[in-house]
Amino acid sequence: MRRVYVLNGPNLSRLGTREPDVYGSQSFAELTALCEKTGRELGLSVEVRQTDDEAELVRWLHEAADGGIPVVLNPAAFTHYSYALRDAIAQRTAPLIEVHLSNPAAREEFRHTSVVAGVATGTIAGFGMRSYTLALRALADLLDDTPARASAAGGREGA
Repeated sequence: MRRVYVLNGPNLSRLGTREPDVYGSQSFAELTALCEKTGRELGLSVEVRQTDDEAELVRWLHEAADGGIPVVLNPAAFTHYSYALRDAIAQRTAPLIEVHLSNPAAREEFRHTSVVAGVATGTIAGFGMRSYTLALRALADLLDDTPARASAAGGREGA
C-alpha cells in the first residue's frame, strides 16, 4: 500500500463544535475515520495528523518531501499568510493536494488568497468532508499515472 499523509492545520481538531454552519457537525475523529476508510478502498495507507503549530506542520512537510510521500493538506488559517508553509510545500517530491472544507473564495475577503496554491498540485474546496475523499481519489489517480506504470504498459496511455 502506498503511504499518504493527510495533514491538517490549526483549529481542525475543533471540528463538530467550531462554527458547524461553516465546517459541518462531524468531528475530527469522524474525518480521520473517513480518510482512513477511503484510503483503504483506494489501496492507500493514510496517516491523518493535526497541529495548531506552524513549525510542526513544516516539519511534517519536510518529512513527506524526504520520503516521497504524497500529501493531502488542509493548511487552515496558514493558507493565507504562511510563506514558511509555502516554501516547505515547494520542496515536495510527490503530489500534494490543498483541501478546504468550505470554499474560501465564497467567504471573507482575507480568505480569498492562498499563498500555498501556487506550489500545490491542485486544490479542492467547498465540499465539506467530501473535499478530503475527492483529494484522496485525485492522489490515487495521480499515483496510478506514474511513469513507471506507463513504462510497464509499453508507454501507451490508458493501457
